[in-house]
Amino acid sequence: MDLDRSVQKLMAVGQWNDISCTKQYPFVCHEDKLILIKENLMWSEALRYCRQNHVDLVSVHSEEIQRRVMNVVKGASTAAVWLGLHNYCIMNMWLWVSGETVCYHNWAPGNGTTQENCKLENRKGAVQSVGDQHWISLPQFHKINFICSRY
Repeated sequence: MDLDRSVQKLMAVGQWNDISCTKQYPFVCHEDKLILIKENLMWSEALRYCRQNHVDLVSVHSEEIQRRVMNVVKGASTAAVWLGLHNYCIMNMWLWVSGETVCYHNWAPGNGTTQENCKLENRKGAVQSVGDQHWISLPQFHKINFICSRY
């Protein structure tokens, strides 16, 4: 598909222009790579679902991804939504399902910063779907919505 010279010049300098609707040009689509699943599953079931149908449970490595997560969880049907965050009890640290340590964090007060009692139950990370939408530590057997990522 050949572009008019005037359109090529505008594209080169990144400007907008009103062009006739009868002309056809290349375009860019943006697809959000976070998918809210409104099915209530335990953390391990949610992890399996995401890995079978998408890529993984979402990992939040930056404030930008947290903002996208906050936007997605507004549609949740549960008060919290699973993230790909789990407590590695032996070392008393939180890790993402990818194995990466948690550098960026958004914990609610009293969550994720003190040692978990692993003798009682394994803890997993979720994000609140209302309020400040902070991360919270929950028992892995809670059945809640979850967010899958496609990347």
